[in-house]
Amino acid sequence: MKIADSFKLSLNSIMHRQLRSWLTLLGIVIGVAAVVSIISIGVGAQASVTENLSGLGADIITISPGFSRAGFFGGDFRGGREAGGMGRTGTESEEETPTLTKRDSSVIEGNPNVEYVTEIVSGRGEIVFLAESTNVTITGVNPTTWKETTTAEIETGRPLSSSDLTSVVIGYRLAYETFKQPITIGRRVTIENRPFTVVGILEESGTGMGPGGGSDSTVYMSCMGAWEVTDVEKDAFSSIQAKAKDAELVEETMEELTSSLLLSRRVTEDNQDFSVSSSQAMQEQIAETTQSLTLFLGAIAAISLLVGAIGVANSMFTSVLEKTKLIGILKALGSTNNEILRIFMIESGLFGLVGGIIGVVLGTLVSVVLGALDIISLPMMRGGGMGGMSTLVSPQLVITAIVLSTVVGIVSGIMPARAAAKLKPVEALRYE
Repeated sequence: MKIADSFKLSLNSIMHRQLRSWLTLLGIVIGVAAVVSIISIGVGAQASVTENLSGLGADIITISPGFSRAGFFGGDFRGGREAGGMGRTGTESEEETPTLTKRDSSVIEGNPNVEYVTEIVSGRGEIVFLAESTNVTITGVNPTTWKETTTAEIETGRPLSSSDLTSVVIGYRLAYETFKQPITIGRRVTIENRPFTVVGILEESGTGMGPGGGSDSTVYMSCMGAWEVTDVEKDAFSSIQAKAKDAELVEETMEELTSSLLLSRRVTEDNQDFSVSSSQAMQEQIAETTQSLTLFLGAIAAISLLVGAIGVANSMFTSVLEKTKLIGILKALGSTNNEILRIFMIESGLFGLVGGIIGVVLGTLVSVVLGALDIISLPMMRGGGMGGMSTLVSPQLVITAIVLSTVVGIVSGIMPARAAAKLKPVEALRYE
């Protein structure tokens, strides 16, 4: 018997029991669709995080006060050790909150791998424009080096200069969407009862992560001005950003800065009161977390594929019973055990192949709809202007899903096919 004949017999068997065939396919379809949609969401999450964090600059290192070994955006990352976050979260005592000073800035600037250093003062305040007011994020920067460390681009106007004590640069959304009237270059705004002149407006960035990320709703001014309108003590910094001479030197520089600051601040790793982080380290940790979560959820979704495999096996055992007499006739005409085995293996493989194709299509549609509805987001990306995440169905995922479902179908049919092949012709012909 030729392979083509075996294929025709298998296909004919499936077509003559359409209802049971569709019910058998349903298990495979649901399993494959679940796996494809979940993995596409996870891969899309990693891609979205990479895209959003790439705007922070791969060569930028952030030093923050406070230290936490359980922080999500770990600061140190040496040897996989997690250290404090991007804010003032840490294990410091309630009596004294650690701060960063000009001395820390000088230590950082003294590192040979560091090209530029920018001190950051962060806080919240009220901005008033034409009798309208709203609360905004206020970021004080070193005007001399800020343009060298930020990835934000000026849309109109100019960046801050060292003489701009009462001038500000504002984000795109704050300039054009927050108030009824747009804020244009040269207009005056009042921040915490102090007048400032707008000298620059940033391009729309869509991200608010990090003081240098160019948040669309942030006001940038000199550190001197920020000290006057925020609750940050004078000569203290919320964070310090350092730009490495080469992105490949970031990890080495982070280790050197950590050692230098431990020495200058007279603390040890046990009572460390600062954190050193970078967008690269953040990206790696988030990618690792999303990948682990995707694999975990994918494994759960694969359980439904296992249920589908059991359904295929059950359907094939029923098919063997229905074709017992036909098996006896085929064997009486000279068909070998391998040929009988091949017929049922092809039949179960077709269930897996067709179910995989339909499942991939369904899973792709689900992931596309979820991405279009913009309802998928990571907790750390909410509220930062990042919005939802896209989903990504790669050709490799499609091929892998179809191959996997086909293999599952074939494996599910092994036992029924062997049972059919072992039937003796005389007993099979007597079967009613």
